[in-house]
Amino acid sequence: MKSSNIGGQAVLEGIMMKNGDRYAVAVRRPDKEIEVSVEDYHGVASWGKVKKIPFIRGIFNFVDSLVLGMKTITYSASFYEDEEGEGEKKKEMTNQELLKEEKKEKLVMGLTMAFSVVLAIAVFMVLPYYMSGFLRRFTQSRMILTVCEGIIRVLIFLAYILLVSRMEDIQRTFMYHGAEHKCINCIEHGLELNVENVRASSRRHKRCGTSFLFFVMVVSIVFAFFITTESPVLRVALRIALLPLIAGVSYEIIRLAGNSENPVVNALSRPGLLIQNLTTKEPDDGMIEVAIRAVEAVFDWRNYINENFGTGGIESGVTP
Repeated sequence: MKSSNIGGQAVLEGIMMKNGDRYAVAVRRPDKEIEVSVEDYHGVASWGKVKKIPFIRGIFNFVDSLVLGMKTITYSASFYEDEEGEGEKKKEMTNQELLKEEKKEKLVMGLTMAFSVVLAIAVFMVLPYYMSGFLRRFTQSRMILTVCEGIIRVLIFLAYILLVSRMEDIQRTFMYHGAEHKCINCIEHGLELNVENVRASSRRHKRCGTSFLFFVMVVSIVFAFFITTESPVLRVALRIALLPLIAGVSYEIIRLAGNSENPVVNALSRPGLLIQNLTTKEPDDGMIEVAIRAVEAVFDWRNYINENFGTGGIESGVTP
């Protein structure tokens, strides 16, 4: 396996694939045709030397992924506004009205993102700390309480995934998520990018955002050991303040995992890969076609395979 450094995410009835500063969104429209949009995205992580500074680059990459993720999900959802009559309403608006509507949508998107981040911090960082506090009646060991806090955090995360995976729309999104991984695994194992080879490829990948979130939780346990203040308020405040650094460290681990087949690295990646069994599902051929269109819009996979596997590197019928 040779890392291609491309990545992406599932959107509503589609896939976003990103290669450097260029990304493509392929969406299966209500009329069953595939719409592909290609644009450039210059986020904060691409500024100057930021992308070369270990640990710091991970913080900005995380911010960029949130912004671009929300943007592409909103774009994919716009195709289904037409079914609800929203598209026709916009056609009747003047340019000034459309500009106001666009500003309103950006404001709503920003507020939604901010609320989501605050809610995630409250549920996955603050709540486990207070829940582990109930164990103080049984032990005063800071090490035991910190480990229990981490275990509670992981259990809440797994419970959340299990809960949302029962939603029909989310199940389809998880299928597109599987198609995204399968496409990347296909080309990173030197296989021709076609439906047959993608279908046979693995739907788990070490650079997945699910694995990143898992490492965030594990790394947060390690960092919590160094919080020695006796003030409960300061303990919570420091946990929140350390989140950017925790994200930066987790990013470096994911980056290393995606470029290494070291047995130790593979062992560390295994829990995240197992959790991906929940966040990815087997896609149908139509979803695979959408994922292939997204990849081909921003990535020359034939040239990549020739450079990394030799001119005869394009194979078929091999299951990674």
